[in-house]
Amino acid sequence: MVASVGMIAVASLALTLGGIAFWVLGVVAALFMMAEWSMLQGVDAKTKRMTQFALSVPLALMAPASLILVIHDFFTLGLLVGAAFFVVITTRKPKLALGIIYCGLPVFALMIIRRQDEGILFTLWALSLVWACDIGAFFTGRTLGGPKLAPVISPNKTWSGLIGGVVLASAVAAVLHMQYGLPMRMTLATPMLAVLAQMGDLYESWLKRVAGVKDSGNILPGHGGVMDRLDGLVPVAPVAAFLVLLPHFNA
Repeated sequence: MVASVGMIAVASLALTLGGIAFWVLGVVAALFMMAEWSMLQGVDAKTKRMTQFALSVPLALMAPASLILVIHDFFTLGLLVGAAFFVVITTRKPKLALGIIYCGLPVFALMIIRRQDEGILFTLWALSLVWACDIGAFFTGRTLGGPKLAPVISPNKTWSGLIGGVVLASAVAAVLHMQYGLPMRMTLATPMLAVLAQMGDLYESWLKRVAGVKDSGNILPGHGGVMDRLDGLVPVAPVAAFLVLLPHFNA
């Protein structure tokens, strides 16, 4: 629990500082995740480093404007896909290349969200709903127990935990709406995103089961790897970015 609080504190500080600090944290997390994804795919150290180098190119273009002067989101997104294609043609391993998108896309989404006028609030919403969902699911599941959510993939997850996670995430969003003006479209979408966070958790559990490992890594003592901590955020961040940008699509 202490480690979890510490990680949330680091993320919150980087979020508050924004700019280079938030970008650096995202880059470091993505590169660690890429290393863990490569490990789950059973590739050697040389191939792992190559995938990290490929991912580092689009990550570099996600830097704040103070570093790269001009931001081109569509070009960066295309380069992210291009990096995945590069990994496919050099390794002939499509599942390995998928890791480029898995690790890079959520960072790309978070950088876009943080750059908006209400970026701190919107990014805090995206992060906190995942944190709240994890906390609510953990304590509700342990307290109430009950039927398993997906016993073959993750024996410890329960339906009561899923419901508890959704309820707590929704409550956090409601507070952000009432106290800080979080837009209604994001507040109402929070329960769906909380479910999506749990699906991201289950997907990573399935990856580990296929690979025959308990944790994605050991960089975080007692908490496994970076993927183990961010698996719920991976599917949530792109959808959250879409909701944040939705008014611009209608303009």
